[in-house]
Amino acid sequence: MAATKTPAKAARTTAAKTATRMTQAQIVSDLAAKCDLSKTVAKDFLDNLSALAVKEVKKNGVFIVPGIGRLVKDSRKARLGRNPATGETIKIPAKRVVKFRVAKACKDAIVPPRKPRS
Repeated sequence: MAATKTPAKAARTTAAKTATRMTQAQIVSDLAAKCDLSKTVAKDFLDNLSALAVKEVKKNGVFIVPGIGRLVKDSRKARLGRNPATGETIKIPAKRVVKFRVAKACKDAIVPPRKPRS
């Protein structure tokens, strides 16, 4: 028997599908307009910021974008997992991952904290 979605869950799924994300070209255009730059300079800025982020995370393990968040290199320990198809226990090796941690100011601006109940 197939699981049915609740109306609230269906609305969230529909909203997520209809929401549009900014493309790189749109970000470049917006940045160029707001900073009074040419699109070429704005694109070069974004490309250099990305390259700097990669370089710094490789070298120091962290790259901070003030007001937005930080890219952090982290290590995951080896662990035991389960193959969902067979139920067999498998070993998942240790590995390094990159995480993005959103700054508190950015998070609070996007999703305001709940007010405590009285």
